[in-house]
Amino acid sequence: MEKKVLFIDTAHPCLEQELAKLGFYCSHYSGSSRQEILDMLPGFEGVVIRSKLRLDREALEHAENLRFIARVGAGMENIDGDYALSKGIACLNAPEGNRDAVGEHAIGMLLALLNHLCRVNPEVRNGVWIREGNRGTEIHGKTVAIIGYGNMGSAFAEKLSGFGANVIAYDKYKKDFSNRFVREVTMEEVFATADILSLHVPLTSETRQLVNRHYLDSFVRPLIVINTARGQCLNTAALMDAIDSGKVTGAALDVLEYEKLSFENLDSANLPEDFRRLIQSDKVILSPHIAGWTHESNEKMARVLVEKIRNLYGI
Repeated sequence: MEKKVLFIDTAHPCLEQELAKLGFYCSHYSGSSRQEILDMLPGFEGVVIRSKLRLDREALEHAENLRFIARVGAGMENIDGDYALSKGIACLNAPEGNRDAVGEHAIGMLLALLNHLCRVNPEVRNGVWIREGNRGTEIHGKTVAIIGYGNMGSAFAEKLSGFGANVIAYDKYKKDFSNRFVREVTMEEVFATADILSLHVPLTSETRQLVNRHYLDSFVRPLIVINTARGQCLNTAALMDAIDSGKVTGAALDVLEYEKLSFENLDSANLPEDFRRLIQSDKVILSPHIAGWTHESNEKMARVLVEKIRNLYGI
């Protein structure tokens, strides 16, 4: 019987090419109609997605022959994983494929923020030559706290290893992970000692709005915040209030609270006043959810999924 896979989102061409070699027939859906996708699902035993569609219980109830969902990325919040598991559907993702990209991007944003690069580049281009007012700050000697020590958090720690920072991490669901790159600590130590905070957690009911006013108020030292995880893990209003008060001295955000489900654009119809405060602040640098979005990671994530599908089928 022919094994059919539906590509709902784009992926590196090698994913389809390698699946074809394994005997899968790949079909693509380029539209945006949820109902059309639901009507198509019974004919497939595999689905490849990014973030276009929410595979909730309703969608999965239509997928009577589905054997796997392959998410070209790391986050799985758009999939009802528990219900999929109850139906015997394997949920596959590829954080191994974009961990290096995320780690490098977080380093890049931190360096740009500490050295005012986004400010000084246009200044110099416009003939403005300010040295003392643009004096930078070193990573060396700072305590960098990583929240969530999975693929992304560990990659960030590895990239930091040459900077001479004190790198600590807290992960609610992992223990005994201290190594040459990081030291496992409690949240109490994070609050007491961190100079720089970097989020590397999935979006769940526990992490949604994790960084709120109470959370930020718990830090003893002035803080820099980096978020390359999910926008809704951080409360923008609380962040801006902390920047205004001096509690937070800078923020580097690759993800925003106001992104649409697909991450392809902002939810422009629902942008509040806090978004205006965010984009007008010279203490914040922003990028459009591209930390894990490199040319290399695009292919690596595809190849990770090929191997996971191969293992699932034992071929």
